[in-house]
Amino acid sequence: MDPISVALSRFGLGPAPGDRAAVRSDPRGWLEAQLSAPAADVTTRLDGRPGHAATVRETASAMRGTKEARRELMQHARELYRDDAAVHLSVAAGSAQPFRERLVAFWANHLTVSIARKEVTGVAGAFEREVVRAHLDGSLGDMVLASTRHPAMLAYLDNLKSIGPDSRAGVRRAKGLNENLARELMELHTLGVNGGYAQADVRALAEILTGWSLELDGQGSLMALAMGGDPSFTGQFGFQPRMHQPGTKNLLGRAYGEGEAAGRRAIHDLATHPSTATHVAQRLVRHFHPRPEEADDDVAHIAQVFRDSEGHLPTVHAALVHRDSLWDTPGARLKNPRDLVLGTARALELADEGGAMAEALDALGQPLWRAPSPKGWSDLDEDWAGPEQVLRRVEWLQRVARTVSAPQGRALELADDLFGASLTARTREGMKAAGRDDLWVLLCSPEMQRR
Repeated sequence: MDPISVALSRFGLGPAPGDRAAVRSDPRGWLEAQLSAPAADVTTRLDGRPGHAATVRETASAMRGTKEARRELMQHARELYRDDAAVHLSVAAGSAQPFRERLVAFWANHLTVSIARKEVTGVAGAFEREVVRAHLDGSLGDMVLASTRHPAMLAYLDNLKSIGPDSRAGVRRAKGLNENLARELMELHTLGVNGGYAQADVRALAEILTGWSLELDGQGSLMALAMGGDPSFTGQFGFQPRMHQPGTKNLLGRAYGEGEAAGRRAIHDLATHPSTATHVAQRLVRHFHPRPEEADDDVAHIAQVFRDSEGHLPTVHAALVHRDSLWDTPGARLKNPRDLVLGTARALELADEGGAMAEALDALGQPLWRAPSPKGWSDLDEDWAGPEQVLRRVEWLQRVARTVSAPQGRALELADDLFGASLTARTREGMKAAGRDDLWVLLCSPEMQRR
């Protein structure tokens, strides 16, 4: 076992030069220290990025304008997405808290929003900052509530105009319910697909969440929304009583009344449900365990920690660090493209190349904030190990190695710094035999490709 490599690559994002020396004395303590608060440099860089409200206001205004205005809007949204992606990747690659950055990526994938829906393009980065990063030190319930109220999620899962059939707006417009947000909230974000709910519960939650939309600018806009027109939004979350389904709703055997407070209570109850503890534990353990198919005991333990702490995320994350089985077999898991790109940037000290990292993720098939479905990106090794995917990795790493080529022998010094005694004889001899391609051999090695 090499606990330093496990801490750096399985819990972290891969070693940067000098990291082994910093971690060597206490690998678990190094990880736990990252759970208390975000580093000041990360906060400073990300606090300067645009929030969602202004983007939503601009979107609503442009959609009421000319075709040219709408084209300009989408161009601006794409530019904002590219800028956000570059900054977020640069922050992750250069962070002194790589375990924290891995957890940010995990929860952003758990609560997926995707620019596959064009309405999300300009606010995907804001969602990660305002929902995931802002609640990483709190409870799952707080994070899920923030996610469900965020315009990116409301747009992605079609809740902005989900209208109770018996509400004032529903009766007038003869429009109805959209169940997408309710279904994914239970199936993916909380209870899990085997969490014990039925279709009637999906409908009940969808009714509870009617009216969870955006704050409107003036009563004229309320009328415009009710009549199917184009309202003016402030850009913030707003509960719209005219769209809310009246009456009592029965969800998982509990009765919920009317109004926004009922939705808040339903989300709290879902986030602290025993099925949620099991579902979240399964996903977390599967992400970190060297042999996920043998992890039943670990899942049971983490689920109990979740229940005992009422979903307090730092407590759950710390419990992962102290499961001995998660420290077995360094290099047992294949890195997905995001981990590979960030790990390469850390190893070669290229953290400032955020734009290039975003382009690499596009080329390798895992573009940032663009998952193909609300399920997010797969956490199964085999889904990233197809022949075409492996070929893309090799070709990309060859281009990287040529771009940052160094004098022969420097790559071996770098390998010793990054991996120390865990560098295998096979990799070492392969690098010596490769001549000017020694860096490419290092980047393609199991030490760099696996975690």
